[in-house]
Amino acid sequence: MEGEAAPGSPITIVIADDHQVVRAGLRLLLEAQEGCEVLAEAGDVPTTELSLTAYRPRVLILDLTMPGESSLSAIPRMRETWPDTQIVVLTMHNEPAFAREALRAGAAGYVLKEAAGTELVQAVRLAAQGRTYLNPQLGARLAAASRAPAGRPDELTAREVEVLRLIALGHTNGEIASTLKLSVRTIESHRAHIQQKTRLTNRAELFAYVRDHGLL
Repeated sequence: MEGEAAPGSPITIVIADDHQVVRAGLRLLLEAQEGCEVLAEAGDVPTTELSLTAYRPRVLILDLTMPGESSLSAIPRMRETWPDTQIVVLTMHNEPAFAREALRAGAAGYVLKEAAGTELVQAVRLAAQGRTYLNPQLGARLAAASRAPAGRPDELTAREVEVLRLIALGHTNGEIASTLKLSVRTIESHRAHIQQKTRLTNRAELFAYVRDHGLL
């Protein structure tokens, strides 16, 4: 079948992280493993997608925080466009909500950078087999976590919805202020009102709120 790896063929990999030093370390780690082959590196979502088109790897290692578009919001599109590429998220974000959203979006693995190494190799091998890997400690927290009730979208003003959408996509207060031609202080005020109205505080939960209410 097209896109299906032949038995014994190497696990081809693309590494996406905006830090060159991190990419270099991951390449050394993975290429030292039997049966792993790193084909390309990328530092943002557009370059990652170009690499996926060019190389069609079996596994993409994807950092959640890169310049430009949020990697989290790009995962569903990547899975739809390149269904034969499994995505392993490698990130510093250890909040259960981020793991929940990444797996829900279509990621096959969620590994914390602080626990990388043999854990990442295990996640890559499982993903190449079509299986899922989640950091054990984070998995336990995810099982125990419960989301706070969210407020109704009509409680938010039109401007707050604009700000919320940009927050959820990973933009900083300064970037949002520049985009909307407002002051950073005004954005901070909008952000405080959004958190008060939705009772959500971290970006993963805000992303889920935006997605669930069709605000993307």
